[in-house]
Amino acid sequence: MFDLMGSTIFFASYGNVFGLSNVAISSFDILAAYVVAVIVSVIVALLLRLPLLPGKPYRYSFDVSAVYPTPIIAVGVLSIFIVLNYTFMYNGLLLAVVIGILSALFVKYLFDFVFPKPLSEDNGEDIDE
Repeated sequence: MFDLMGSTIFFASYGNVFGLSNVAISSFDILAAYVVAVIVSVIVALLLRLPLLPGKPYRYSFDVSAVYPTPIIAVGVLSIFIVLNYTFMYNGLLLAVVIGILSALFVKYLFDFVFPKPLSEDNGEDIDE
């Protein structure tokens, strides 16, 4: 009868919590913001000396790298802001740069604390190669 979740998202994006919502943002601006977030997050991750690719074997590696999960986190956080219609300045490009920097810093310094590596099956300790 009532679509509470849909109504909540609609009103949060329509009025915005801080009243700073944009009138309209085009799909090109959204795509440009995603590309900027991915590029900035990878560049900052490489500057922070994260490896470009995780350790081998790639499929079972729990190592963080500049390619995964850094841009994935940046795109996810940027998506939350875009859905809430909070794009800040320059149609979301400045927000994309800030989120790209913060996601690289998060992956470098906090990712292992928030998402610890799984325990090995043999001796119950963390998996380290």
